[in-house]
Parts: sequence; structure tokens; C-alpha cells
Amino acid sequence: MPDNVNNVLCIGELLIDFICSDIGVSIQEGVNFTKKAGGAPANVTACISKLGGSSCFAGKVGDDPFGTFLKKTLDDVNVDTSMLLFDKAHSTTFAFVSLKANGERDFVFDRGADAFLTFDELDMTKIKSSKIIHFGSATALLGGPTMDTYIKAMKIAKQEGKFISFDPNYRVDLWKGNLDAFIYEATKCIKYADFVKVSDDELRIITKKESLEDGVNTLHILGAKIVAVTLGENGTFISNRKETATIPSIKIKSIDSTGAGDAFVGSVLYKISLLSQPKKLVYDFNKIKEITYFANKVGAIVCTKLGAISSLPNIKEVDEYQVVSE
Repeated sequence: MPDNVNNVLCIGELLIDFICSDIGVSIQEGVNFTKKAGGAPANVTACISKLGGSSCFAGKVGDDPFGTFLKKTLDDVNVDTSMLLFDKAHSTTFAFVSLKANGERDFVFDRGADAFLTFDELDMTKIKSSKIIHFGSATALLGGPTMDTYIKAMKIAKQEGKFISFDPNYRVDLWKGNLDAFIYEATKCIKYADFVKVSDDELRIITKKESLEDGVNTLHILGAKIVAVTLGENGTFISNRKETATIPSIKIKSIDSTGAGDAFVGSVLYKISLLSQPKKLVYDFNKIKEITYFANKVGAIVCTKLGAISSLPNIKEVDEYQVVSE
């Protein structure tokens, strides 16, 4: 594993994705499901490690066969799992995922141990020694001990001068009837962030702005230094407040987009972790564009395979991947 000076710490959930292999159906209609390791921040750590970086995961799984499987999955790709804890009182979190006929993903969550990470259980030496801290959990802001841990860790990371990354990872099924709470909690996190990644839908939800430029400007006003808005096949819109650009997407035949957003974030953080002074990236827009193109490429490769962690490429695969011109 590379020297800890390049370390990225990701806090949040590690869970089991049960992916429906019956294409074009809802979860209700699905029959065949394949077990895969998942969880947004865990996917990010795995991406960083598979690319050759140094990453650490902090979170909780159940003290059950699923939790053991998840730890082994991260261990196998050289993620530091010393901050992954086993909860004897709560089972591992499950997520059931299917790809519907209209191309949208269908989600059902059964939340378990990931909700119960307490602040006292964090290894503060790891937080203080990490160069980058990523907060990208789909579930952490829902409540429970992990939510308090999440916010406290973010404040400490800010005080310690760490480069802070935030991805709100909005999931409609998790926030039904409670959208205002999601917006409120996401807004609190954005004010700490050096890098914020959102989808175009998340941008509209959080900022209540229809214009892409107005929405991004709102995130900057809230505190975000660098903003990346993923636009699917239309590329990625990036901004450091002074300059903006849209980096084209890589044209591929998508098989499964699960984990593509996390791969994008992991790729960005991998590249940032190689910088001697990450916080100065905001002033180098050409470097931001270069990093975004690399991340778009990794995200595209992930879409050509099934699963999240299992579909992540290594740096050799990325370098050798041939981009087809239209």
C-alpha cells in the first residue's frame, strides 16, 4: 500500500447489494438476485485502492456472514479496514437493486449496522493522518448514532485543515416524505466541503434552481469550493466559481450504472491524493479538467460491467482503455 501521505479516509456504509439479474423489471417482479458488496463510501475506497492509491474505510457491518464477506471484499482490494467494526446487536445492511425497463434503478433498503457507528469508536489518529476525508454516504444523514458521528467528524476534518469531499448520494426511497430534512442535512455538509459531487437531479433538489449555472453558484455560496455535476451521457459540468466547463462523457454501451458515480468520486480523490497540496487544486482549473476527464473514463468503464466494487478497473486498464471517437 502506498505511503499514508496519500491516504483517503471514507466514512459511511458498507452493505450488501442484491442486484436483480432479470433485466427490465422492478424489484417486485424480479426473481434472480446476485449478491455484491456495495455502499457508496466503500465503493469509493475500493476505487482508490484498485487504482493504486491508499484508502481507509470507517463504518459498521453486522457480526454475521455478510459482514465477514464485506470485510474480505475490501481486504482483497487492499483497503485499510482497521476502522471497520462488527456490530453484534444489528445485522448487516441490505440494498436490493434492479434495472427497470425505462432504464431507471429500483431500490429497496433494509438498514442495519451502518446506522450505529458512534463517534467514540472512530480512530482519531487515522482522521488526523489522512490527507483527504470523504463523506459520501447514502444513509448516514438518515439519523441514528452514525449521523452524529458523521457531522462531528466533518467538523474535526475542517479544523484539521483536511481536504473534504462530499457526495449527498440522494436516494428517493430513503427520503420519501422527508425531503426537507435531506436538503437541510446536505446543506450543512456542503459548507465544509472542498469538493462536492452531485447529479443534475440532486443539484435541483438541494438548490431548488432549474438552471445548472444558478444551482452550482448556490452550492458555491453555501461553501463548496469545487463542484462537479454529473450529467450522464452529457458529461460532467465543473466549476471552481471563477471558471466553468463541461467535460464530455465517454461513449460506451452501458450494462449496469450501479457504482459509476462512486467510481467517478473515487477517481477524482485518487488523483487529488497524489497532489502535494490538495487544497490548492481550486486555483488550477486545467488540473480540475484533467482530473474530471480521467474520472469520466473510469465511470464509463464501470458501466460496462455488472456490480459496483467488482467492476472497478485498475490503473493499467484505465490507461489502456481505448476511447472510441464518434
